[in-house]
Order: sequence, then C-alpha cells, then structure tokens
Amino acid sequence: MIDSMNSSGQNKHSFHFYVSELVFVAFFVLSAVLLATSSGGFVLNFERIGFSVVSSLQKGVSAVSTGVKDSVNAIQELSRIKKENAILVEKLKNYEYFQRNNTEINKENERLREQLGFSTKIEQKNYPAQIIGRNTDNLYSTFTINKGGRVGIKKNMPVIAIQNGQIGLVGKIVAVGAETSMILPIFDTKCTVSARIQTTRDIGLVSGTGSDDKALSMRYIKKRVLEELNYGDTIVTSGENGNYLRDITIGTISKITVLDYDSSLDIEVVPIIDFSRLESVIVADLKELNPNLVNTSN
Repeated sequence: MIDSMNSSGQNKHSFHFYVSELVFVAFFVLSAVLLATSSGGFVLNFERIGFSVVSSLQKGVSAVSTGVKDSVNAIQELSRIKKENAILVEKLKNYEYFQRNNTEINKENERLREQLGFSTKIEQKNYPAQIIGRNTDNLYSTFTINKGGRVGIKKNMPVIAIQNGQIGLVGKIVAVGAETSMILPIFDTKCTVSARIQTTRDIGLVSGTGSDDKALSMRYIKKRVLEELNYGDTIVTSGENGNYLRDITIGTISKITVLDYDSSLDIEVVPIIDFSRLESVIVADLKELNPNLVNTSN
C-alpha cells in the first residue's frame, strides 16, 4: 500500500514537471514573439521578403511590357519609313521625268532657234517645218511634213536642214497637200542631184542607193582627178539647173573605186544628215527672196 502511494506521488510530481516545462517554453516563445513584434523586426523582415518578390514580378512584367512596346514601335516606325521611302522614290521618279522633259524641251528650243536663225539669213523665202510621218520601205522612201500649199509650198522645192550645227541637203518636195507635203530624200534611188567636189570643183551626179543607212553614189568624176581626191572631202550642191541651192553640203567621200571599164570614178558619199534623227526641215522657194532679209536690209 505504501508502495502504491509512493508510485502515485512520483507520477503526480512528473506530470507537474512536464506542465511547468511546457508553460515555460510557451511563455518563452510568446515573449520572443512579443519582443520581435514590439521592435518591428519581424514585420520588417516580412515586408522585405514580400517587397522583393513583388518587385521581381513587377520588374519582369515591366521588361516584357517594354519589349513588346518597343517591338510594336519598331514595326510602326519601319512601316512609316517604308511609306516615306515609297513617297520619296515616286518624287524622285517625277523629278527625273521632269528633268528629262526639261532637257528635251531645251534641246528642241535650241534646234528651233538654230533653224529660225538660219531661215532668216538665207536669201530665198523659206518655210520651216516638222516631220510628222515617214515611209522608208525599199520601193519608195518619203517624209511627210506639217506644212503644205496653204502656206506657199510647191512641188520640186528643195529641202534642207540644220543638224549638229551643219547645214545639209535633205531632198525635194514631190507632193503637196493643203496642210502637208511629201519629201523625196536624197538617199532614194529616184533622187539625183547635181553636185561638186568642194576642193577640186569637179562636177558630177549624186544618187541615192535606197536606204538611209547606206552611202550615196557619185558618178561622172573623171579618173584624172584621182590623185587630188581624199577621203573626207566634202561634196556640195552645184546649184545648176535651178533645182537646189548652191553649195549646200550633201556629204563626204568615204570610198573611191577605179573601174577598168569606165572612164569615171565610182565614189561613195556618206550623207551629212543623219536621216534617222531628222526632226525638222526648211523648204526653200528659189523663185522668191526672203522677206525677212529684205526688211533687214531696208
């Protein structure tokens, strides 16, 4: 019985000890928490941790947002630059077009001034005109001009032109309408012109060979003058028979051939006029004087 009482007392003492320890631990923890709370340390640490996490998230979102915004801005800027570039390219094309047109207009004005200046100086009455049509087939080669009988042009009038500052023979009028006329050029096989070698003054006939890109043919120049001739010598109109003006350049000698069976030389002549580039001409009236020249002399 005594043992039983002793055992019961020991158990009560042990339980009391455990309770005291638990109370002590609880009190210690509570004191630590209260101390930390009252000093602000615990709250500060929690705020720092939360701030760091939130800041990192905000920074990441901000970086992504900035990258997306920069990409959108870059795409918009690229689109704007492309549009501006397209506008500038179109303006450049227009500028180049106007520049070319302006250059062509200046050249045309220069040609017209040159032609007008010459037409006022020659003794014969004349009619400046523009070529408006061409027929250069193998059978019949003609040019059509924008002046006709209404202004005074007549059949068989000689036609000349100024090209690269040089005056050259084009041909003669073979048909006349009210508003237009037709020119037979000197390279046509049906056209024959009385001509002279400018240096020796020997006279012969120049005929066409049927094409504007082939040389003319000069005949009836005697072999005895062969030693006096040179390549590049100028051939001019003789002015005989009253068909053409005198001393108008036809072309230059490009080849001389001696024919055994002929007493004359076969001479090739390159026309002074480039017919493929011919745009304007002057039709001369050999029977009337230039009224502008008469007025100037008065």
